[in-house]
Amino acid sequence: MTVTPFSPQPARPAEAEMAGPFPPDLHDVRHLKLKAGLLLLWALVSFVATYFARDLQSLVVGAWPLGYWIAAQGAVVVFIGIVVVYCWAMNRFERQDAERLLAAAPDQPAAADSARSDGLHG
Repeated sequence: MTVTPFSPQPARPAEAEMAGPFPPDLHDVRHLKLKAGLLLLWALVSFVATYFARDLQSLVVGAWPLGYWIAAQGAVVVFIGIVVVYCWAMNRFERQDAERLLAAAPDQPAAADSARSDGLHG
């Protein structure tokens, strides 16, 4: 069945309405703490460090003032670090979730196959 912009949408199951807009695992406390910490680090680097960069102009690293390095290159390096930490932590959370699924149902081999098919990396 093809859906055109003018055709009525098929009815969704009632469970989808009860679940809300996001799956519950997106709101896990571990994920929220990670996101909050990285967002705080981003705000500190973006606003606080660059605000005080002008005061650090008197310190010289190599041939360039320290304020220049913090404002220009330091923020970019920290942002790349934020992305790397987020990726590493999310992979770790996925491995922990997969191990928890396998430990919950050790006698059911279908659980291990469904964990792998859900995109969880081991």
